[in-house]
Amino acid sequence: MERGLYIAASGMLAEQVRQDQIANDLANASTPGYKADRSAQASFADLLLQNSQTGQSVGSLSMGAHVARIVTSLEQGPLQQTGDPLDIALQGDGFLAVQTGAGTRYTRDGQLSLDSQGRLMTVTGYLVLGTNGQPITATGARTPDDISISQGGDVTVGGRNVGTLAVVSLTGATKEGDTLFTGAAGPRPSGTTVAQGYLEGSGVEPARAMVDMIVSLRAYESSQRVLHAIDDTLGRATTSVGSATGA
Repeated sequence: MERGLYIAASGMLAEQVRQDQIANDLANASTPGYKADRSAQASFADLLLQNSQTGQSVGSLSMGAHVARIVTSLEQGPLQQTGDPLDIALQGDGFLAVQTGAGTRYTRDGQLSLDSQGRLMTVTGYLVLGTNGQPITATGARTPDDISISQGGDVTVGGRNVGTLAVVSLTGATKEGDTLFTGAAGPRPSGTTVAQGYLEGSGVEPARAMVDMIVSLRAYESSQRVLHAIDDTLGRATTSVGSATGA
C-alpha cells in the first residue's frame, strides 16, 4: 500500500473518532453530572529508513496518527438550584455509589427519585447505596418533601435517620456510559459536601466543543484532500505507464 495513502487515511480515522467523542459531549451538554472527554492523539512509531547499499540511516518516515486514549475531565461542574428535595449535588471530589446489574458503580448525577418500595434511586434506575453498602430506604416518607439530606449525606425522614449516602473517592476513575464510572473506591474525600435541592451541571462547554468540532472537521478535510491528491497522482502514473507499454 502506498504509504502516503495510509498516513492520510489514519489521520481521517483519528479525526472520525474525535468527531464521535465531541458529538457525544454535545449531546450531553445538559446532562447533570456528565464529565466531558478529550481525545489524546499520538503518532504511530516512525519507520527508520536506511540506505540499502551502505546501511546508513537516511531518516525516519511517519506512519500516521491515531487516538491513543480518551481522557475524561473530572473538574467540578457548575451547581444549579432546582429546589427539588430529591436533587443533590456533590461539592468537591467524590462520587455517589449506586447499585447496577454489573455491580457497584459511581456517579456524579444526583437526580434521584423513589421506587415503589421507597428506596432512593437515580432517574436511570440505579439504587443509591448507603455507607453500609445497602440501598437507602426512606421509610415513612409520604412525599419527597418529607426527606431531608444534610451536607454530610445523612438522610432523614421526620427527623429520623434512615441512612447515610456513600460518598467515596475514586482512584483510576474510568467512564462507563455517560454518567457512570468504575474505579477503586476509597474513603470520602475531605471537604466534600452534599447540597440538597441542587444538581451539578454538565462539564461540557458547548462553545468550546463546537470550536473543537470545527477544528477536527478541518483536519479531516485536509487529510481527505491529501488522499485524493495521492490517488490522482497514482492514477496518472498508471495511465502513463500503460500508454508507454502500449506504444
